[in-house]
Amino acid sequence: MLENPKVNIKIKLAALWASATFCYLYGDYFELYTPGKINGLLTGENILDSPTKLLIASMILATSSVMVALSIILKPKINRVLNIVFGILFTTMMLFIGFNSNTEWYSFYVFLAFLESIITALIDWYAWQWPKEKPIL
Repeated sequence: MLENPKVNIKIKLAALWASATFCYLYGDYFELYTPGKINGLLTGENILDSPTKLLIASMILATSSVMVALSIILKPKINRVLNIVFGILFTTMMLFIGFNSNTEWYSFYVFLAFLESIITALIDWYAWQWPKEKPIL
């Protein structure tokens, strides 16, 4: 029988944030293969058509990336709160995107959005269930 050591909650959260981030990046990469996307990038006719929109998109994507490290280095109380807050935010955001991207060429995006929603919902669940210290008697 193989040993199954208990994994620290911080490691679980960091791994889930890393998984979500990879899905975000793959979704954005695969979107480049959809009809008209490259042309829109070349002409500037796309959803990220201003410096402000690019900054906001960068901040959103950077959040999940930074949460990988923060989940490891932050103290438990703030760590738990940030994981719950950002987990809820990203779950909601990805469900919205998933329900609003339902076209033939974006079925991959819908799949990834719902997968990301499951991953970030797991982040919420694990953060909510954060183990409490046992009192020393």
